[in-house]
Amino acid sequence: MFGRTADYALRALLLLARERQSGFYLRADEIADATGAPRNYTSKVLGELARAGFIASSRGPTGGFRLLRPANQITIGAVIDRFDSPVNNPRCLNGNGPCNPKQPCAAHQRWKAVLKAQREPLDRTTIEDLVDRRVASPLLARAAAGTS
Repeated sequence: MFGRTADYALRALLLLARERQSGFYLRADEIADATGAPRNYTSKVLGELARAGFIASSRGPTGGFRLLRPANQITIGAVIDRFDSPVNNPRCLNGNGPCNPKQPCAAHQRWKAVLKAQREPLDRTTIEDLVDRRVASPLLARAAAGTS
């Protein structure tokens, strides 16, 4: 449905949403380990999430990343759009030429409805809707290891 980069971004945001109440920042390596994403790739994804205003970053020994906006204000569609461009196919389904909305083919309106129906759940679903707070916390693991 969407690319690997958007998947890593969603996983990182879900993790940060679970940890938001702690007020602490998670390091990029903790996020990578907890989400199963490659560390160098995670850093790039986190940088893009910060540029988009979804997360905040802080440098230093207690630095890292945390959710900037409430999880119920970040839609899955907005995250996916940041990493995957929506596909806009101008070709008509019933031919090899461009689709003309002024003289639509028999499939035109129905196909637009299908695409809209596919997109709507992404725009209605937030990070908060998907957070599973039963998943183990990297912050608890850090505290148990004594590396706060």
